[in-house]
Amino acid sequence: MFLNRRGAMASVAAGLGLSLMPDVVRAQGSKVDVAALLKDLIRFNTVNAPGDTREMAAYLTTLFNSAGVPNETILAPNGKAAHFIARLKGNGTKKPVLIAAHTDVVPVERERWSVDPFEGVEKEGFIYGRGALDNKAAVAVFAQAVLRLAKEKRKLSRDVIFLAEADEEQGAFNTNWLAANHWDKIDAEFCLNEGGRTFIGAQGVREMQVSCADKLTLNLKIRTSGPTGHSSRPLPVSQTANGQLIEALARLSTYETEIILLPQVEAYLKASAKLNPGPYADAVAALLNASEPAARKAAARRLITQKDAGWGTEGLLRNTLVISMINSGIKPNVIPGNAEAVMNARLLPGQKVGPFIEELKAVIGNPKIEFEIVSTRPKDQQMPFFDAYADIIPSTTDTELYKAIERGAKTVWPQVTVMPTLLVASTDATPWRLRGVPVYGLGPVPVDADTASRIHGDDERVGVEPLKQGARFAYEILKTVSA
Repeated sequence: MFLNRRGAMASVAAGLGLSLMPDVVRAQGSKVDVAALLKDLIRFNTVNAPGDTREMAAYLTTLFNSAGVPNETILAPNGKAAHFIARLKGNGTKKPVLIAAHTDVVPVERERWSVDPFEGVEKEGFIYGRGALDNKAAVAVFAQAVLRLAKEKRKLSRDVIFLAEADEEQGAFNTNWLAANHWDKIDAEFCLNEGGRTFIGAQGVREMQVSCADKLTLNLKIRTSGPTGHSSRPLPVSQTANGQLIEALARLSTYETEIILLPQVEAYLKASAKLNPGPYADAVAALLNASEPAARKAAARRLITQKDAGWGTEGLLRNTLVISMINSGIKPNVIPGNAEAVMNARLLPGQKVGPFIEELKAVIGNPKIEFEIVSTRPKDQQMPFFDAYADIIPSTTDTELYKAIERGAKTVWPQVTVMPTLLVASTDATPWRLRGVPVYGLGPVPVDADTASRIHGDDERVGVEPLKQGARFAYEILKTVSA
């Protein structure tokens, strides 16, 4: 590990209910080197499930204790999800700024990796490991930035809160739980979190996307039933459960939802068009100039197929729906009486779940098809949460923090264009957004297309030099916004 203080680690580990810390101590020296830090973080297996982040929290505790930065770890009732919070004190003239990154990671298929996914291997200019990019690189650069501020003993106008949170990938004890039980410890004027992307292209780092809103994730189950019988005596397909489900899914899979251009998306499209003149810019112009719904859909289809359009472009423009699971039947020679499918929808800010479900029912046109929301929330809490989420106002770019992002980016990458955008997925920024706190999603470490494609996949990695640039970028943001 970064620190050569096994006794301190053992003491912290005992406080979190750990009998033994793993032998992950590799990096040496008193200076906080972000590459060595990331390698250490990768060596903690924080796969969720089970999402045990106690050992990593103990590591961070020792690291921040050595720098004299006050910190604490909040352990969730499951005894595994450990939220680490450090607070670098300012003079209190301004409300705190919070920077957050999650410590849990998704599972791996070890046999598909070329290296040990939990060894933190560095080769050919990259650090490999599960969580290297999602999201331990952010943990490393944010931690390094706070520690650098602490070392320089700068006079700060506000507290700087560093949160390494648990249970983002899966689990009930994520930031929603943390906010419900310990809001006073994470309340801030504005926040940095994951959700954006900084791209390395042929001409270097020229594009930085900063997400100002997340789409709503909605899982829906549709089911139907019909007569059963022996497969040797076929029934009218339209009457069977499978026949009805197939027809419903066929209609949904070809259905195009309405094109809705949010101000943040328009701003992103205009900025990206300037960086990519030619067919892509022409397609953007056609979409922005289209006024009729049919013309907008046609223009959207044209834009989505452009070479320079990102993989998430369609999700920026409309509510999306993907059929992810289908279940039916008990035996090959039995006509099943029930059939169901699970769909994952992503709704744009401002879009309500109730009307969306009614829209899908109208598309299917079969009253026998039943809809059910799949959620870990109690049934009576589901629609109130979704309605509140739909009412979230995207974060404005007219804040000190967004301006600090722009300034910091230009300091590190002079040719970069910083552009607001919408994250087509979702993050654990929800509790702050629900409370009206602006949140900006960053990808502080620049990535090329190959590296970006490895998130949640095999041989996940991050570049060493981009990692160092990202650490400087995070430091520049905090230095500016807390001055």
